[in-house]
Amino acid sequence: MARQTTFLLATLVLSCSIALVQSNGEEGKTEGKWDNHTEQYKNKPYYVRIEPQDGLKEADRIEKLPGQPKVKFNQYSGYVTVDGEVGRALFYYFVESPDKPSTKPLVLWLNGGPGCSSLGTGAMTELGPFRVEKDGTTLKINQYAWNKKANILFLESPAGVGFSYSNSTLDYELSRDERTAQDSYTFLLNWLERFPEYKNRDFFMIGESYAGHFIPQLAQLILQKNKETNQTRVINLRGITIGNALVDEYFNEKGKQDFLYTHAIISKQLHESILNSSCDVKLLADEQLTAICQTNVKEFKSLTKDVNLYNIYAPSGPLHGVHFSRNTLLPTIKELMTSGIRVWIYSGDLDAVVPFTGTEYAIDALGASLKNDRYAWYNGPDEVGGYVVEYHNLTYVIVRGAGHMVPIDQPVRALTMFTSFLEGKLLPRANLTNTTH
Repeated sequence: MARQTTFLLATLVLSCSIALVQSNGEEGKTEGKWDNHTEQYKNKPYYVRIEPQDGLKEADRIEKLPGQPKVKFNQYSGYVTVDGEVGRALFYYFVESPDKPSTKPLVLWLNGGPGCSSLGTGAMTELGPFRVEKDGTTLKINQYAWNKKANILFLESPAGVGFSYSNSTLDYELSRDERTAQDSYTFLLNWLERFPEYKNRDFFMIGESYAGHFIPQLAQLILQKNKETNQTRVINLRGITIGNALVDEYFNEKGKQDFLYTHAIISKQLHESILNSSCDVKLLADEQLTAICQTNVKEFKSLTKDVNLYNIYAPSGPLHGVHFSRNTLLPTIKELMTSGIRVWIYSGDLDAVVPFTGTEYAIDALGASLKNDRYAWYNGPDEVGGYVVEYHNLTYVIVRGAGHMVPIDQPVRALTMFTSFLEGKLLPRANLTNTTH
């Protein structure tokens, strides 16, 4: 029987945490047998587990969310076990398109952080079908929801984010990029068994921030496994998009100093002193700071502490970031660019956390050859939505007026970009009337 799933709407809005926390799943929390064997657990071999999914799709069907208006699309939520031995399961929320869902692609959305809920942040504040009203108890329709163009799967990953959980406390201590990719791959294979009508559907992956680590590594694993496995387990990956994406910490820090100086947040003198004394490099390497670097860091913090670095023109908020890995993802992205899938990178131009300046340094380091030089794209009459640079096997998009979370700040432009990505078309050069509504 279809069940009604209850979400704590007011809580979900504040869903981007600074660290992974334990989350109680439906099966509850217990002491795991691995909890006193850290080294053995670190070396625990990975293998894909495909579990029977009979009847689980219908059990996951959501009749209606609390405070939800009437809709014309199906929605589901539930858990997929990715490691039955330790009791690790990932939570998902899935919304089909209201218009001919059988003809539309499947899209996986991942938030970053790591620690940001794809349900609470991605689905409920960015691109999902609903927005939470100010009363915190009712929902309204998001007229720029991305499920108008695709069937959207929001995944809470890794375990410990949102409603995803593990019965082993070691999973919260040892969770890293590699295991996150492995769990997400296992999730997808099992989810496709639960929803077999999507097995051969065009599949895309999109995410923001630290998903600049998650998505390329998951894409790499999918393509690798597609070559190794039989045809019944091939995931039809067609492309990836990563937005305001942390892909290389060095270039990001270099770009951040440039961005803050050119936006009049730090002085020319401080900017030059940070670069000339290599303070940004020393910070990344966890080296002992020189006296001048200590002074620079103190001044930097004083000038930026009350600025919302996620959108420099927005009110200051509570969001903070924590990073799993400082490894560069540029070799992985370069590999994906030659794999035959579509690769897009986009940046909101008001983000100082992962600024477009750092992204452009990273793209330069990829050594991609230019195909079409920078041009303005439009999403309405006389309204420049941003800028596009097309490389061979890579498209780079700037979204004007957007911060770290583009769909929140510029929902119309985000939907225009998303539509172009799915269709494999460059964003419109001409002054066109917006047709995404």
